[in-house]
Amino acid sequence: MPFGELVCGSPGSGKSTYCYGKHQLFTALRRPISIVNLDPANDNIPYPCAIDISSLIKLEDVMNEFGLGPNGGMLYCMEYLEANYDWLEERLNELDKDDYVLFDLPGQVELSTNHPSVKNIIRKLTKSGFRLAAVHLCDAHYVTDASKYVSVLMLSLRAMLHLELPHINVLSKVDLITQYGDLDFNLDFYTEVQDLSHLENLLNQQSPRYAALNMQICSVIEDYGLVGFETLAVEDKESMLHLTRVIDKATGCVFVPPPSVGQPPDTVDASHMPATQRPNMYSLMTSAAGPIKGPRSDVRDVQERWIDAREEYDAWEKAQWRKEGLQVQEEAARQKAKIRERTPSANTSSANTGQTKKA
Repeated sequence: MPFGELVCGSPGSGKSTYCYGKHQLFTALRRPISIVNLDPANDNIPYPCAIDISSLIKLEDVMNEFGLGPNGGMLYCMEYLEANYDWLEERLNELDKDDYVLFDLPGQVELSTNHPSVKNIIRKLTKSGFRLAAVHLCDAHYVTDASKYVSVLMLSLRAMLHLELPHINVLSKVDLITQYGDLDFNLDFYTEVQDLSHLENLLNQQSPRYAALNMQICSVIEDYGLVGFETLAVEDKESMLHLTRVIDKATGCVFVPPPSVGQPPDTVDASHMPATQRPNMYSLMTSAAGPIKGPRSDVRDVQERWIDAREEYDAWEKAQWRKEGLQVQEEAARQKAKIRERTPSANTSSANTGQTKKA
């Protein structure tokens, strides 16, 4: 069975947009990918969907039949999917063995923090051979408010403890963060979850009544020492590539060769095996397991791109796009000119051949 991601997060965090962007990226990279929609309330799916839970159960039908609200109906749908896991397993077995599978979860946070159904489904997937990582999306604008940032930390920590998967927390929509005000600290303070005692003054100003409670919550988060964030701007290719490398490293996909790579001599041929069972005889462990390098690998570069010097970067990118467009137009014009040069010569040679036959 293949590698994959479990995409979760609160409503509006950009899960479906991320799945669509991932599909576009993997298509450009020629990596096979399939997306599974597990949100029975998602009627407007932007990406091509390989498996859709709506063909099994719909939220609207559950609400009408049992008189449940949206949240209660969503919990029932997940329990129904758990009880009918064989339906999901049959359709997953129909996918290509090398497909990278994205599971797009609903936005109800209790599914990834409290309710057991999704957790039980994950256990069944891992037992069947899937190597999954949880990608938890959080809207980046929460870091502009200290109390909201602490709540996001608690939510991320709870999801990590509940799902029990390799976990990547992501601040999505980082390219829109300047629309919500200035940051009190540099961006790396929020992504690396540094000394949270620096938030004390800000929290006391916003809610002095709960100052002691806020600091106790911060101490709990620091005691676990698990939470950290990556950044994401879906429309930025470098940002998507960096996050893909981080996830591949978490799942172990970075160590797996493509099927086209041959085996070294005197080794057992494993090209027919699934990706999760195919050894990489050419893997350089120091490169694969070492620090991830790239244009968006340093959060300080992310801050410079999207916060400190966004206008300058936007102008530079537009100039580069214009330059690339001119190059494409010039190449197309050269190709047309070559075609025109070939056509008269071909006509002339055919005419000469006709005259020779007449003679």
